Amino acid sequence: MSSNPVAEAVASLMPRAKEELTELVAFKSVADFDQFPRSESEGAARWIADALAAEGFQDVALLDTPDGTQSVYGYLPGPEGAKTVLLYAHYDVQPPLDEAGWTSPPFELTEREGRWYGRGTADCKGGVIMHLLALRALRAGGGVPVHVKVIAEGSEEQGTGGLERYAEEHPDLLTADTIVIGDAGNFRAGLPTVTSTLRGMTLLRVSVDTLEGNLHSGQFGGAAPDALSALIRVLDSLRAEDGSTTVDGLAAENRWEGVEYPEEQFRKDAKVLDGVELIGSGSVADRIWARPSVTVLGIDCPPVVGATPSVQASARALISLRVPPGVDAVDATKLLQAHLEARTPWGARVRTEQIGQGQAFRADTSSPAYAAMAEAMEAAYPGQEMQYAGQGGSIPLCNTLASLYPQAEILLIGLSEPEAQIHAVNESVSPDELERLSVTEALFLRNYAAG
Repeated sequence: MSSNPVAEAVASLMPRAKEELTELVAFKSVADFDQFPRSESEGAARWIADALAAEGFQDVALLDTPDGTQSVYGYLPGPEGAKTVLLYAHYDVQPPLDEAGWTSPPFELTEREGRWYGRGTADCKGGVIMHLLALRALRAGGGVPVHVKVIAEGSEEQGTGGLERYAEEHPDLLTADTIVIGDAGNFRAGLPTVTSTLRGMTLLRVSVDTLEGNLHSGQFGGAAPDALSALIRVLDSLRAEDGSTTVDGLAAENRWEGVEYPEEQFRKDAKVLDGVELIGSGSVADRIWARPSVTVLGIDCPPVVGATPSVQASARALISLRVPPGVDAVDATKLLQAHLEARTPWGARVRTEQIGQGQAFRADTSSPAYAAMAEAMEAAYPGQEMQYAGQGGSIPLCNTLASLYPQAEILLIGLSEPEAQIHAVNESVSPDELERLSVTEALFLRNYAAG
């Protein structure tokens, strides 16, 4: 990295950043309190609140949001008349999934082959550390040139909307001229990228019932309707022969305009097994950033071990539908519910329950904040120009903030490049990316203040 005071300050802070990320990763802050203790999330929230207070933030508070979790807020005043920038990250994480699949313990930060492994290192506890590094570097160089608000969400991964509803009930709290969402990532490590679109999402639980109780498959099988088989047929109807998502009435032919995603690179990033085909049609970027995609997240049915020869009376599944910008998530939810009900065979009883929902997002990339970010990225990544990419995931808060503060410019950056394997086993963060993006954010704040 070329020498400049901000870069030198961030470099000197990296050992401390590793120690702090180690402490933060150690909290098992999964916001599903049926599986993980609430105290783990509360501990992570207090850690962030203490860190903000130590940096001179005022009005530091643990916000009790309507979904039963806590978000952390703090305000750092800048020079009189300065602009206000809101920095966002979340401290809740995905469950570790199969802990046996982790090379090192998921909640112990472990350095290996130049990366830091642990759940939340990239998504998104590393984002909290990124914000702290950027602000510390600016303070070391003379001060933070803008008013800064920080909000660290406690339930983003659950999609339960607690912070969105809290913001709607307290609209003055997060108002800002520009909002930096630190929960995205570079298209690949070393290529500075802003995420200009996000797909929205809807989460449905579908239940199918056919009998008053399970029956002996020898005595009744062949005539008695099997709820699990009915559910399998319903789920299969959500994909065409080539694997494209097919929800009745939902458009699925949009095209992506921006950086392309070579198929071989995607296969490598996704770790697709040799000989296994990709699904869908169009370019990879079309499929993951511009078109809907359905995923069966789980099925309640008897496990193979211990299964009995029975016709199943009931079965249920959890279904996620990602929807691209330009498609209303409420409308998509209704179409998905109608599809599931219409495609359920044999007159089986079917019920759908909405679990979560979030709208898609498209940024205005022509705004002055984007020019300031482009300049900052080119300085932090010498020889590289800022790229625009989409993200197939959802950050429901983005549209809430865009609706509450239509004048605000919203930028998405972060640490979740493909090698990070967020949401999977062996999640990791590149310390080089953490360092460069912290420099980027610090330079952006300085550029934006001067613009």
